[in-house]
Amino acid sequence: MSYIDKRRQLLKSALALVGGGIALPALGAVKLPLTPSCGQAEELTLAQTEGPYFSPNTPLKQDFSADDPHGRPFLLQGLVLDTHCRPQAKALVELWHADSQGHYDNEGYRLRGHIFTDAQGRFQFKTVMPGIYPGRTRHFHLKVQRQGGRVLTTQLYFPQESLNARDGIYDPSLLMQLGTHQDMQLGQYQFIVA
Repeated sequence: MSYIDKRRQLLKSALALVGGGIALPALGAVKLPLTPSCGQAEELTLAQTEGPYFSPNTPLKQDFSADDPHGRPFLLQGLVLDTHCRPQAKALVELWHADSQGHYDNEGYRLRGHIFTDAQGRFQFKTVMPGIYPGRTRHFHLKVQRQGGRVLTTQLYFPQESLNARDGIYDPSLLMQLGTHQDMQLGQYQFIVA
């Protein structure tokens, strides 16, 4: 099983758990392995550039759907874990991305915000599918930081996008696992942070 397959299996397993905090739909009902292994330090989630469109001081905001009411609904969810697969409660997860037409809001905080993970290290954003702009493939920007840890700045990508192969920043280790939940496209990813 490849590294990416192991990460996806662990993500599906962990998100299938029933617990307190926010209710997260899961792609499957796979039991969490008794001794999951997140790997070694070299398997931390890959850092990538924040790009030219980052804005500091984003609002605490989990639902971006009103920021682009004509965009295709998208649910982004996942986990923040340390290298020993321990969930990281109250980890900061900050998200920003282009609107459905491929434009960033550089004046305000449309499609920008942050939340904190629940007690099981889970996060969820209700947003829209980002559009594509010249020179890049479809992607999300994120910053993730566990309490007392370093800030991880990275990007998440969509599988089977034709522009992935031509994007100079794209990395397959940052592919989300896609599915559906009700009428929404669903993307899941687990972050392994230092």
